[in-house]
Amino acid sequence: MKQYDAVIVGAGAAGLMCAAQAGYRGRQVLVLDHAPKAAAKIRISGGGKCNFTNLNVKPEHYITQNPHFVKSALARYSSNQFIELVERHAIDYEERTHGQLFTLQGAGQIIQMLRQECDWAGADIQLNTRVSQVKAQADGGFIIQTSEGDYVAQSLVVATGGLAYPKLKATDFGHQIARQFGLNVMPCRPGLVPLVFKSSWKDWFSDLSGLSMDVEIRIAGYTFREAMLVTHHGLSGPVVLQASNYWQPGQPIEINLFPDNDVLAELKQLKAQSLSLSKWLSQLSTKRFSQAWLTKYPLDKALAECTDKELQDYALGLTQWRLYPEDTAGYDKAEVSLGGVDTNEVSSKTFESTKQSGLYFIGEVLDVTGHLGGFNFQWAWASGYACGQVC
Repeated sequence: MKQYDAVIVGAGAAGLMCAAQAGYRGRQVLVLDHAPKAAAKIRISGGGKCNFTNLNVKPEHYITQNPHFVKSALARYSSNQFIELVERHAIDYEERTHGQLFTLQGAGQIIQMLRQECDWAGADIQLNTRVSQVKAQADGGFIIQTSEGDYVAQSLVVATGGLAYPKLKATDFGHQIARQFGLNVMPCRPGLVPLVFKSSWKDWFSDLSGLSMDVEIRIAGYTFREAMLVTHHGLSGPVVLQASNYWQPGQPIEINLFPDNDVLAELKQLKAQSLSLSKWLSQLSTKRFSQAWLTKYPLDKALAECTDKELQDYALGLTQWRLYPEDTAGYDKAEVSLGGVDTNEVSSKTFESTKQSGLYFIGEVLDVTGHLGGFNFQWAWASGYACGQVC
């Protein structure tokens, strides 16, 4: 059996970052992955341009049962440090809205950068290798049984990711390892995912498919504002993906269709000037949306005949539009998965399990999920970096 100081299961963002850091410390490192290509999720992210980090990373951008858990790693490896790494590799990038940074030439450059770092650090990457079982040795360390033979390592790092994108061979293998060694795994569900609606609404949304609007969504005490995209099955776009992290079945979302407008004041002005509601709605959105809205929510009388209370109720319909999604679009359409290995049972500084010496968990396999906008990648870099200093 070949021996290594550390074996990392998962050749994604966190795993490759960890491998390079551990290799630079002189550790003999092997990265194993059952997929045919490394970092497939990086390759498709950001529409192929990879939103690799954000200029404004804060702990409150992350969802976890233990909100203090993310602070240490994020403080020790900031987005600026990853940006410096990107610049050292001469990768061109651009800043988009809300501090999001994207490559200009494609996500493949980030993968090449990570593989180059692993190569310089002397870390081996072995793909098309399925891990079937891991066993702790009585005198310390682990035996890792794979389709390509068995390996022995002092440290075992689990960087297998979550359940999102099963077509990229995502599995719950990391959660299985956690349970094997007695760690709790928080319930998982799709995150950063479109919301779908029942058939009565589906037809209405389908007729508006492709329509995009800048809106504000409120849910569970949080407010997000970005573009909303209407699909054949419901709602998507950045603002809906953000809201989906906080949505629970049976819970409504509340949409302000015109966050820049004092809708009630403008309706009163329309009434006073005997102007058209349809034309006003078309100017604020599109004719296609205004016609669909007025068909779904018609005024029963002319604006001039409406009382102030009736105008107020109609304004609330436009600014507090309450909808009840039937479900999410599932892991196939989710960018991440919520839940994972309980962070109360993992060190926030080293990422070592508190129940099994030498066993580490990093990246998305943990119960840590970032907002949309490069935050999940920054968590992969930060957790991989921290673990790579000690594993």
